Amino acid sequence: MKTSAQTTFAENAGRILGRIWRICMRLDRRANGWLMAQGFAPGVAKAVLLVVKLIALGLLLYTAFWLALLLTLALAAARAGRNVDWASDEATQNEWRHGPAGYGLYTFDGHRIDPHDPEDEHD
Repeated sequence: MKTSAQTTFAENAGRILGRIWRICMRLDRRANGWLMAQGFAPGVAKAVLLVVKLIALGLLLYTAFWLALLLTLALAAARAGRNVDWASDEATQNEWRHGPAGYGLYTFDGHRIDPHDPEDEHD
């Protein structure tokens, strides 16, 4: 029989997030104290920290936007590439070969498409 209750994932995640929040608040108070020790007024120190936080948030959102755009374009390219029929492209390619009108550039159905003069060919 177990004497201690098992904690769930949600409880563990909540504790971890709570610890992270407390660490951030401790760092914020320390930075506020350092700014006041440098001669800033308490209101100015709070404003400076708020501006720093807003700049950091803006940089994070800017980075997230470009990463999301890059991911969206990569997914769109993958989807477009999936819908291309690569086999039919190879079947309709032109190729250089000997055909009924001599050596030249022929389509997949046997028509010569390169400019040529039949009078110039020597048999």
